[in-house]
Amino acid sequence: MEQLFDDGWKFHKGDIKGAEKSSFKDLKWRTIDLPHDWSIEALPNQKPDEVVGPFDKSSIGTTATAYTIGGTSWYRKTFTLDSNANYTNTIINFDGVYMNSEVWINGKKVGVHPYGYSAFHYDITKFLKPAGEKNVIAVKVRNEGKNSRWYSGSGIYRHVHLIRTQPIHIAHNGVYVTTENIIDDMAVIKVASTLDNQSKMSANVKLSMTICSPTDEVVQTVETPIKNVAKGSSEFVQTITIARPALWSLETPNLYKIKVTVWVNGKETDNVTTTFGIRTIEFNAQEGFLLNGVSVLLKGGCLHHDNGFLGSATIDRAEERKVELLKAYGYNAVRTAHNPPSQQFLDACDRVGIVVIDELFDMWQRKKNPHDYHLYFDEWWPSDLASIVMRDRNHPSVIIWSIGNEINERVAPSGHALRKLLVAEVKKFDTSRPVSEGICTFWDHPNTDWAVTAEAFAALDVACYNYNWRQYNADHAAFPERVMLSTETYPNEAYDNWNQIANNPWVVGEFVWTGMDHLGENGVGNASWIGGTSKQGKGNAQFGGGMLRTWPWFVNNSGDIDLCGFKKPQMYYKDVVWGDSKLEMAVHEPAPEEGARERVSYWGWPQEHQSWSWNGHEGKVLDVRVFSSYPVVRLELNGKVIGEQVAGHSVKHIATFKVPYEAGVLRAVALENGIVVASKEFKTVGKPTKVKLTVDRAQIRNDRNDLAYVTVEVVDCQGNLIPSANIPIKLSVSGAGEIAGSGNSCPNDQESFNSPICKSYCGKALIILRPLMNKSTGTITLMAEAEGLTAGKLEVTVK
Repeated sequence: MEQLFDDGWKFHKGDIKGAEKSSFKDLKWRTIDLPHDWSIEALPNQKPDEVVGPFDKSSIGTTATAYTIGGTSWYRKTFTLDSNANYTNTIINFDGVYMNSEVWINGKKVGVHPYGYSAFHYDITKFLKPAGEKNVIAVKVRNEGKNSRWYSGSGIYRHVHLIRTQPIHIAHNGVYVTTENIIDDMAVIKVASTLDNQSKMSANVKLSMTICSPTDEVVQTVETPIKNVAKGSSEFVQTITIARPALWSLETPNLYKIKVTVWVNGKETDNVTTTFGIRTIEFNAQEGFLLNGVSVLLKGGCLHHDNGFLGSATIDRAEERKVELLKAYGYNAVRTAHNPPSQQFLDACDRVGIVVIDELFDMWQRKKNPHDYHLYFDEWWPSDLASIVMRDRNHPSVIIWSIGNEINERVAPSGHALRKLLVAEVKKFDTSRPVSEGICTFWDHPNTDWAVTAEAFAALDVACYNYNWRQYNADHAAFPERVMLSTETYPNEAYDNWNQIANNPWVVGEFVWTGMDHLGENGVGNASWIGGTSKQGKGNAQFGGGMLRTWPWFVNNSGDIDLCGFKKPQMYYKDVVWGDSKLEMAVHEPAPEEGARERVSYWGWPQEHQSWSWNGHEGKVLDVRVFSSYPVVRLELNGKVIGEQVAGHSVKHIATFKVPYEAGVLRAVALENGIVVASKEFKTVGKPTKVKLTVDRAQIRNDRNDLAYVTVEVVDCQGNLIPSANIPIKLSVSGAGEIAGSGNSCPNDQESFNSPICKSYCGKALIILRPLMNKSTGTITLMAEAEGLTAGKLEVTVK
């Protein structure tokens, strides 16, 4: 029996003596439910330009972790086990705690776990009191020192489950399903079940398996008697055929369920239900990546694990929405950078139809930060690797295991030795997927020749290149059987990367850095103005360059999708490059002063907008870029032709025009053989008149893991978005829910982050509604008010 163990925890921020003892008084501690991230919560002693919301200028993580605060904190929960003689063992499973957790039951230490991203569990049977008596679990979490290159969050940020078993049961993560073959209209799957016999003697056992189709129809049942199952762990393998299988694919992500039941002496002692997909994967240099025998080009993005205004808290709907957005915007693949994701994220990828590179580690023995995982790697990597692979191996969405990213020792003798060990260890638990590693050029080891990567790539099944598409052709000539993949790419090299993928079968896809904005790595995707004719322009901080941005920046800003989930300008270009659109347009914002020029970081994008509303800049010449796969495009302003240019592959799908601004209609027209085949237009909008609210779902469950996402827009009298509206909006909520998070997509507007007064940015903001802890049903009423505008009001039903 497995139950969610998230409700009713007590939380204390800060270290405190004696909190591990069951007699400790925690009545004054705050009551919370999990998942929980304390680093996203507003700090005390707010002070302008020093402490704003959760951001503290003195943070030890500074730009890497978005100026947030870690530290040490405690969690406690009092619980009573039901009286049930059938259950003899109790396991507690944590899907993720950041980081360095220590667990006590009734004052006795159970264990420690350093890694912040791997699931772990303890058998706590011997620490528990008899059924009906109160038990206390205490968890200490230490997120201290400089230990991360991005926002990690702090605390028990993923789900916790309590699992109770009888003496003979299925081991934790003990069911492993693989597709062995698909022939004609028949699929052959293999089910490996690991039994734990914790009784004192061997026993005769029967395993029964029931497989249900994606429509919940029983399609196969199998019973297997097993004699003399010895004490300890034993694996039993069953081969099963399924007629007329509904295959899992990107277009039709069909999911089956298998229920494995253990019977001892005619009595059921355990059952586990596992979701899986029937599909085959293959990588080769002649055909690329094959899913069910069909070639697929991977349109991917790298993704960190945080959920924006919710921090790193793994709320199920937040994970699901993130995946839905990626799919809606054209992605079919994700690389989890640079750590394993949550169970709920992979569940969503399974359901929605997105494939995943599941990445295990960001460093091995050599550090990237003084207090990161390198301190624990040698002792902990085998158990962490096993935990990750065993938890995630049934997900059809997972197609590659990545054992590392830009590892410092990647071509050192120690790195080669470790790589072989890691690859072999992965394949102890799963042989159905290739193993890879993200390898980059040698910025950290100057004057090292790229050719020395040959030994590293030889140990891997797929060669993952970071920012290095220019090596593909030479490497293919030298290693014609090598399968290549861009695991990190620059946004402004979208065409070059995709051109390699579309024309070379041995290059199977790209993963841009990044698919979606995340907290931390502040401003790595920046664009800024430098120079200028005025003295102010030359000395003002806003005109600087560089890789990162300091206070008050808190977002990386390199994503194709912003922190709110809205498309950013580079995504419109990528739509054309990927073939998801044939015609798009963008207008560059005016320079702040004469003579200023723009400098864009490798991960940034020019300061463009999908707008023709530039009040106050009449007559100023603006750059307009038309993105098109058509051969010729024409630009018109208020019916007058501005010009006509070649588009398509010869200019990497970009035609640029100079246009003096005047209000009205800007129209891009695509021509093929002189005939108009498509058009795109921007209209100058009116004055702001009201606040418009739109919710993604008008009804949600009375479950803390469900959310409603509300888009806030400042619009004119015709409902057109006002892209220049950056105005304060007062938020209020009543009824059966609360505001779990709010803000805009501006990468340095700290004051609007989870604040009751949120400023719109480019006319938009986002509000996240969540049901109350008391699980009440009813209506959530949200109000959004701005001075001089008609207020927005919206209701969400909680059932």
